[in-house]
Amino acid sequence: MQDFLKLQDLTSLDIHTLIDKGIELKRLRNAKVAHPILKNKNLGMIFSKSSTRTRVAFEIGMVELGGHAIFLSTNDIQLGRGESIADTARVLERYLDLIMIRTFKQSDVEELALHSSIPVINGLTDYCHPSQVIADLMTFKEYVGSYDGKKLCYIGDGNNVANSLIVGCIKTGIAISLACPAGHYPDTAIMDWAKANGAFKITEDKFDAAKDADAIYTDVWASMGQESEIENRKKIFKSYCVDEKLMKVAKKSSIVLHCLPAHKGEEIAEDTFELHAKEIFDEAENRLHAHKAIMVKLIEDSALD
Repeated sequence: MQDFLKLQDLTSLDIHTLIDKGIELKRLRNAKVAHPILKNKNLGMIFSKSSTRTRVAFEIGMVELGGHAIFLSTNDIQLGRGESIADTARVLERYLDLIMIRTFKQSDVEELALHSSIPVINGLTDYCHPSQVIADLMTFKEYVGSYDGKKLCYIGDGNNVANSLIVGCIKTGIAISLACPAGHYPDTAIMDWAKANGAFKITEDKFDAAKDADAIYTDVWASMGQESEIENRKKIFKSYCVDEKLMKVAKKSSIVLHCLPAHKGEEIAEDTFELHAKEIFDEAENRLHAHKAIMVKLIEDSALD
């Protein structure tokens, strides 16, 4: 694994390896066993979009792995003042061992990786959110126990999280169904790939999508950069709330996942959120362990090149 840009680039084995590594690193942390696997390594974190979980998980993760992380806002570095992505990559590779970038365009992440001799990690783009989904799949395994023969249902906007969930579920053997309003479906190429490679369903009926699901997943109706659309989106998505009526058609043991932050009363009812807060916040914690796993795997693989 040379970079971590999107889940389409990874094999099923790569994804399973990251999940298992995340679970192992979580066990070590919970047992208070030091694991400075990346001692003296340096991570640069470029942020064009604000963050809570991504920043804290990568920064604390690198520290616990024995390394150092530096926050690089595009408001503070020359990339935000017109320096090219290529030149930024060629500078940072001389200081750092890893680069994580959280930004708008997937093409910017791909270009950064193209010009960088060190591994690049996608911390989020408008197209996909692969680091989030490794944590999601890790949480699914912890609660559901396995992937084969299991089903995850996503309700809401066909956004970056939905795009990565589709790929992640198909590559790990999970059946995935989505309920999204017309005009707000996930990426067409990803859906076409999913239909040809696994158990995939897309519908506008949330009850049909959620039937017999082992996990129900939702996300906010308006992502960062879509603030001007919020009021219109509330009208479009008003019937796509995850609530107890919906949960009755899923399996009785079904968990609820949410990548956070949550707008309770919109994409998820407050009582449903609180009933499933344990798995939702375990999912948030698993960002730390999954991000550690990504960094370890990239450094280990780069040493083999």
